[in-house]
Amino acid sequence: MRLRPIDLAREHGLSTQAVRNYEDAEILPPAGRSPHGYRVYSPRHAAALRTFLALLPAHGHATAGAIMRAVNGGATEEALRLIDDGHAQLAGDRHTLEAVEEALRDLAPPSEPAPGVTFIGPLARRLRIKPATLRKWERAGITVPRRDPRTGYRVYTSADVRDVLLAHQLRRGGYGLERIRQVLEQVRAAGGPEPLQATLQEWHDRLTARGLAMLAGAAALDAYLRTPGGPMPGNFRGPAGI
Repeated sequence: MRLRPIDLAREHGLSTQAVRNYEDAEILPPAGRSPHGYRVYSPRHAAALRTFLALLPAHGHATAGAIMRAVNGGATEEALRLIDDGHAQLAGDRHTLEAVEEALRDLAPPSEPAPGVTFIGPLARRLRIKPATLRKWERAGITVPRRDPRTGYRVYTSADVRDVLLAHQLRRGGYGLERIRQVLEQVRAAGGPEPLQATLQEWHDRLTARGLAMLAGAAALDAYLRTPGGPMPGNFRGPAGI
């Protein structure tokens, strides 16, 4: 079956230029040419485009493109490594979320006395970040340490340390500085971390959506690998042949 760029584009609401761009980026296999020099696509090209678009929500544009280039170039193991990296990142994000929830459970109630104060250097070393990062968070309104009147040094109370720990975990979870500032303002206004529950549920939902997108992307890639004339390695026999 011979397909035109417009045929591939219409299926997904794309422009024909986008289809040509995907071919130029090697996301699609090279197209054939008609006697007049027009691009001619096949069902394999349509499957490649469906696969790339299925991989996008799970891995993002850059990685999804790299996966397709690897597959189309016969480097299936490289494509699988990229997918493995995505799953490892997702697992890491789940562990981060668990750490945030555990940190919230371990926070001392506001009524408990403060265990003491700390300064920017020791706090940065504790989190394995640069003091400049803590100063950047302060400029963004995420933390509000007071200043020692004699030395001018930043002084972090137990509440400040709590805010820094939560900000650090939320940054690892992919949240921007403005969103973290809003969350911590709610925490400070409420006198505790209860407002974070909605944020944590949103984080759970995002991880679930990403996990499901990875399943859909893997299914599409498997179908593409098995497309007649497609890039399946010749010695691949599937699970029964492992």
